[in-house]
Amino acid sequence: MISFASWLTFALAALALILLPGPSVLFVIGRSLALGRRGGLLSVLGNGLGILPQVVAVALGVGVIVAQSIVAFTIVRFVGAAYLVYLGIQAIRHRNEITGAAGATTQRSSWRLLAEGFVVGLTNPKTIVFLVAVLPQFVDYHSGAVAVQMLVLGATFIVIGLVCDSVWALSAGFARDWFAKSPKRMARMRATGGAMMIGLGGTLALTGNK
Repeated sequence: MISFASWLTFALAALALILLPGPSVLFVIGRSLALGRRGGLLSVLGNGLGILPQVVAVALGVGVIVAQSIVAFTIVRFVGAAYLVYLGIQAIRHRNEITGAAGATTQRSSWRLLAEGFVVGLTNPKTIVFLVAVLPQFVDYHSGAVAVQMLVLGATFIVIGLVCDSVWALSAGFARDWFAKSPKRMARMRATGGAMMIGLGGTLALTGNK
């Protein structure tokens, strides 16, 4: 089994990486600005659940194939980019939706919000490349159960990401509450969140697999 020292070192490295604003942070902020704290937090949870299959794939060795295959990586990349652009366009299209007393948009299905976050997490090629490159470096091959060790490390990465991204979601949600006092400001805020997701999708589409 993985040693506590190796696990702690990985956890600190993962925390340092996750704290750096990246695609996941931009996605969460964009969703929170467009949908509020509830939408942001459910997107964070869905995104984390979407990373879980990637962790399993890496632990079983499938992740290496995806990360090193230009065709597979490109397919995942463009599917994820297209979906982000779609979510951004939807946010802009519905920017003038009526808000409730608490300033939240018309309630959307929690399952739908989770599913949207799941797809984004699942199709984020940068995550699987990171997992393929980093997880093996912290595994103790002499102890055996390599796949289990990778699953533990992957789960640690997901939990740290959930906590940190939730902070971003709550912060953006509180900022959105102030804008909710004005319908025009609220519409602009939703459009901004949508634009962030569209921009993120475009950036993801241009990302190589080096």
